[in-house]
Amino acid sequence: MDTNKNVHSVWTPESWGKEAFSLLGSISQVTSRVKIGTSIINVYTRTPATISMGAITLDILSNHRVIIGLGTSTPQLIENLHGMKFKHPLLRMREYVESIKLLLKTGKTTFEGRFVKISDFELLEHSRDNIPIYVAAVNSKMLNLAKEIADGLILYLKPKEELETIMKQAERFTINRPFTKATVIITSVSNSDPSQAVRRAAKTFAFYISVGKIYYNYLLKTKYKDVVKKIYSDYHKYGIDESIRNITPEILNDFVIAGSVNDCIYQIKGFIKTGVDLPILQVNPTIRSDGITSYKDFFDL
Repeated sequence: MDTNKNVHSVWTPESWGKEAFSLLGSISQVTSRVKIGTSIINVYTRTPATISMGAITLDILSNHRVIIGLGTSTPQLIENLHGMKFKHPLLRMREYVESIKLLLKTGKTTFEGRFVKISDFELLEHSRDNIPIYVAAVNSKMLNLAKEIADGLILYLKPKEELETIMKQAERFTINRPFTKATVIITSVSNSDPSQAVRRAAKTFAFYISVGKIYYNYLLKTKYKDVVKKIYSDYHKYGIDESIRNITPEILNDFVIAGSVNDCIYQIKGFIKTGVDLPILQVNPTIRSDGITSYKDFFDL
């Protein structure tokens, strides 16, 4: 892929694998134009000050290319890995966004919230006063909060019909200020074996439905609720290979991008037609017959 023409940004997640800021620091040194973003870091395990310092450091290293993507993560991750209580995610997100915006500006900051308390303190390093902050949202209250206080919205596992509705609502509520509507899309591509790419994407889709309750409960409200129940049940009874037998081409087309390079380009256009400003491709590499993980076809998209 010609990164000077086609790539807007490179994003890294953070869950229980690689740490986001150090990975993006490395990426910032081997790129010169693309923006770099966190999709996402959670608002429980770092303080707003730590997030601000990380973002400022990256922004300086990358010559002002950082986007801060914030989310709440999941109860399983926050409580079982980090040993913290997953409480009041909406209020916590509001306080984090508001306090980080203050910390990024030059001058002393005071913030008195329920979770965030900053007393007349100024960070030593500064970059931009307005490093963009995007909020990841699943449910309506977080969606509304993002439209109210953030610079952008990050969605995940939304069917196209709902995406279109959310995009139109966001346009109405953010008409007087810049606001980016992004969605992360499970993506797997293989020219040599498109069916393998489809199977790989289906496995990731089934995994996210089955390992926690946030996406599972949300997807039960869609027209796919019966399929979602069966995926979840079979995943826990028989494993992922059995669970993906329930996934139809219709449901895959509504949620993921998979197949040959041409298939994927066509499908990306389908998501853009919903009004999405920024489709973020969640790379799911296929495995070659020799057991080597292959990313090659992604660079032809």
